[in-house]
Amino acid sequence: MEIKEEDLINMHNFLPHREPMLMADYILELTKEKVVTSFEIKEDNIFVHNNELAEAGLIENLAQTCSSILGQSFFENIDADTKVIGFITNIKKIEVFALPKTGDKIISKASLISQYENICNIFCETFNNDELLIRAEINLFIQEVKS
Repeated sequence: MEIKEEDLINMHNFLPHREPMLMADYILELTKEKVVTSFEIKEDNIFVHNNELAEAGLIENLAQTCSSILGQSFFENIDADTKVIGFITNIKKIEVFALPKTGDKIISKASLISQYENICNIFCETFNNDELLIRAEINLFIQEVKS
């Protein structure tokens, strides 16, 4: 699947995260039930140790990928004053198979299982080329913060 640069959606448009905690670069595909993101592992990433992205970095990448599904409703009409808070409420199941190295570009895919108001249950996987790195089922909570 060839993605054109003009079709990429910058993650800044859907997440409150900024460097050094931004663990996804672009949204490649986004619907109300599914999201696909890309992330290039750089040497200066705070979760990189011995040229590998640690498990915590993979989990944060998954959480940010997943939150795009729920977060898109807050950012549909992008407003510089929109502020949201979100966090993992539960990791039901997680399997780590391998860790990506610096320079790798990983692809994360998430699918909505269920949603009740601002809480959702999502299945997600991350790949380096065709290699499955991590698989998880997580619950997320997200809401707008009133100033």
